[in-house]
Amino acid sequence: MFFPCMNKGFLVIAMVGLLAGPVSVKAQSVAEIVTPEFFNGILDQADASCAGKNFYSRDAFLQALNSFTQFGTADDTRREVAAFFAHVTHETGHFCYIEEINGASQDYCDESNTQYPCNPSKNYYGRGPIQLTWNFNYGPAGQSIGFDGLNSPETVANDPVISFKTALWYWVTNVQPVISQGFGATINAINGAIECNGGNPATVQARINYYTQYCSQLGVDPGPNLSC
Repeated sequence: MFFPCMNKGFLVIAMVGLLAGPVSVKAQSVAEIVTPEFFNGILDQADASCAGKNFYSRDAFLQALNSFTQFGTADDTRREVAAFFAHVTHETGHFCYIEEINGASQDYCDESNTQYPCNPSKNYYGRGPIQLTWNFNYGPAGQSIGFDGLNSPETVANDPVISFKTALWYWVTNVQPVISQGFGATINAINGAIECNGGNPATVQARINYYTQYCSQLGVDPGPNLSC
């Protein structure tokens, strides 16, 4: 509609706006953020002798990601990616370790958990990118992903896609719900009983350092509440 009394300059601007339509900015997908350069920048820091060197890969991560489309949706996607890979870097030593050091000597069987009873011939020590532990995690992770977590926990250390799926399962189940509270809350959700509230300040700081480094790489503010 034309209004004769309107200023001509304003009319031109208004018409341009109408013709151009709203301007939108396309959000980056997780795959676009976790580039080969980003992923391999972590992996390349692992020694050539590391078991994880030929186990973990960006392709395995992206295959696993197809089953967890909610990953990256709880916060700024870049910030969530930075948080996830900060913990993975710390847990695996830059993708060096598949299994927990001396894990077989540890007892991660909660016998009081009757919903996910331990197989006495199996061990539920840390395996995979997030170092999944305990029968009460292996059981539901296996049910959700599609492997026998209680009777074949070693699958997490033998199949790289399932390995990443367990990390993503743990993340969206236990970590993603608190990510809006800051990075410190994610530390608490992963290993708070041992590290937080003065339990192990050095490891807390190590996780924070990786997180802020990755936030810087990805061009996103790390946000508040970094510690726990």
